[in-house]
Amino acid sequence: MSENKAANFIHQIIDKDNEEGVYGKEVYTRFPPEPNGYLHIGHAKSICLNFTTAQKYGGKTNLRYDDTNPVKEDVEYVDAIEEDVKWLGFRWEKRLWASDYFDTMYEAAEELVKKGLAYVDDLTPEEMREYRGTLKSPGKESPARSQSIEDNLELFRKMKAGEFADGERVLRAKIDMASPNINMRDPIIYRIAHIPHHNTGDKWCIYPMYDFAHPIEDAIEGITHSICTLEFEDHRPLYDWVLKNVGFWNNPPKQIEFARLNLTNTVMSKRLLKGLVDDGIVEGWDDPRMPTIAGLRRRGYTPSSIRNFCEEIGVAKSNSTIDSAMLDFCIREDLKEKVENRNVIEDPIKVVLTNYPKDKRETVTVENNRNVPEMGEREIPFSGEIYIDGADFMEVPVKKYFRLFPGNEVRVKGAYFITCNEVIKDEDGNILELHCTYDPETRSGSGFEGRKVKGTIHFVDAKTAVPIKVRNYNPLYIENEKGENVLNPNSVEEKICYGEPMIADAKPGERFQFFRHGYYIADSKLTTETEKVFNRIVDLKSSFKPKK
Repeated sequence: MSENKAANFIHQIIDKDNEEGVYGKEVYTRFPPEPNGYLHIGHAKSICLNFTTAQKYGGKTNLRYDDTNPVKEDVEYVDAIEEDVKWLGFRWEKRLWASDYFDTMYEAAEELVKKGLAYVDDLTPEEMREYRGTLKSPGKESPARSQSIEDNLELFRKMKAGEFADGERVLRAKIDMASPNINMRDPIIYRIAHIPHHNTGDKWCIYPMYDFAHPIEDAIEGITHSICTLEFEDHRPLYDWVLKNVGFWNNPPKQIEFARLNLTNTVMSKRLLKGLVDDGIVEGWDDPRMPTIAGLRRRGYTPSSIRNFCEEIGVAKSNSTIDSAMLDFCIREDLKEKVENRNVIEDPIKVVLTNYPKDKRETVTVENNRNVPEMGEREIPFSGEIYIDGADFMEVPVKKYFRLFPGNEVRVKGAYFITCNEVIKDEDGNILELHCTYDPETRSGSGFEGRKVKGTIHFVDAKTAVPIKVRNYNPLYIENEKGENVLNPNSVEEKICYGEPMIADAKPGERFQFFRHGYYIADSKLTTETEKVFNRIVDLKSSFKPKK
């Protein structure tokens, strides 16, 4: 990971504000999720940015739920959001709800009406779209725009009292129907919805729009820098207009936008991700193929790997797509010196050592992590019958294939040199086992000299091997010939593999490097005392090259 990164443009803005004493050198940020789904890796970037920015300046960060829509929030989503934030290593100053401020929002709306800056409109949605104009043509003023302040105040209070049906009236800000920014063409700031709210019950039948509510929430909480994604850049003039014209706050917050995170072969939409869950395409929000923080956690990613990833990609002012290989690189870097190796055999082929003493049993020594000698060594069983990887044998070898094939000698890691003499097959031509011989003088660590082989393979002892279920994951989405993201029909491959005896002791959430295969984690839901299920976190090969 790169160190001593230059200050990003957000920190430069804050530095300037601090130099000028805009907020008395205070920095107060917030993370404002809507509790309508699980957070994904894109939210992780926002979480890291908001919390680490405040930490850098000795400030604070609130967790605020955006519940301005009159729908019942799901406790499952709230619990998941809080678990994700804590798991990433952050703690909020206050846990708040946007709906806590409905009274103040209503007072602010009345203030705009009294100032002649808001009016009640009864245009239909179709008429409102027509009056709004286009990017190339100005909008047209509604007939209701010229209503008196008194009439608007009376109508707005009738809205609040429930005297109109849903959609019959709205409250609009009176700004500029000819503005080149369509968001400023008299936007709706309150709508009618006769729906109980999870927090306020039946108290309200009118609810504020997000663009009106959000700046008020920030101002009430004393937020100094409202950091949000780039799609809100065109909404910033409205954010500033609301705070200036309501006039309740002398030193209002400043909105700053940054580019949202887009990853290759990844969908960043709670709506689409919810569809995958609802349609049963994935196991749930925490399916290890999902880009949700819960899915990444179950897949085996670590909090530090995600934080490092968010730091590495930086903070940009324009949108771009990051290669998902960079995220894989970050987890490899995080795990390579932290986890122990285990021998696990995929697509096993049985090897019988025909000259090995029939009743002999022994153990051989292998290192736990070749990158960290301090992690020590372990003993694993060895006998005259072992399993090797299917990829480590070819009956008719290709050029430069140095592993096992008839007549060739290889080193079995931690044990002996063996030579393949015979391939035993069934009547259909399937390989049943390989008959090999071993050289007892070549035991690892015995000091033999002058013998060299080009291939080294690993093994598990057939008599003590532990069957485990392994789930190897590929991207959930792939590009088709049109460059579109489509579901990958081969996003997961399940197989039964054989592991060394110590694998039977694996606990849910425990990570290992399966020698020569990749990094794996014992699945937190499916691993039990009697059944071991491992998810591949990432393979060992990296296509990503970090900047030097």
